[in-house]
Amino acid sequence: MKKLTKSGQTLDPIDSALIVALHQNARTSIRALARQVGLSAPGCSERMKRLEQAGIIVGFSVELGAEALGYALQALVRVKPLPGKFQEVEQLLADMTECVVCYKITGEDSFVCHLYTDSVGHLDLTLQKVTPLADTNTSIIKTVVRKLPTL
Repeated sequence: MKKLTKSGQTLDPIDSALIVALHQNARTSIRALARQVGLSAPGCSERMKRLEQAGIIVGFSVELGAEALGYALQALVRVKPLPGKFQEVEQLLADMTECVVCYKITGEDSFVCHLYTDSVGHLDLTLQKVTPLADTNTSIIKTVVRKLPTL
């Protein structure tokens, strides 16, 4: 069993199976999850509640299809603010509609942002908003490779 660092509880094989099942499809009903992990529906519900209280499950979300929404291009952009521009860059990235998620990181760069754009031209216009304030390094995402959590 793995110890849950936040609460001191342990993560047993049923908890692990539940987390993997939720990762595959967070919309699965409690009854279906319970069958999948070998519990009753109330038992499964209690496990999920315990995992939420322990901070292991922090939320349920929806994953959007970028292409179906008209965003043909995705990019990862590393951003290194110019001296004295950190706060301004941080606010710009927070307000940027093309930015799906942005991580504040350690190292040479200060941010890594995941952008959705509809074309290379749109990407270029988006980056032009940032370049007066920061150095950027952009990588176009070709495909997404997913990996389930190993617990």
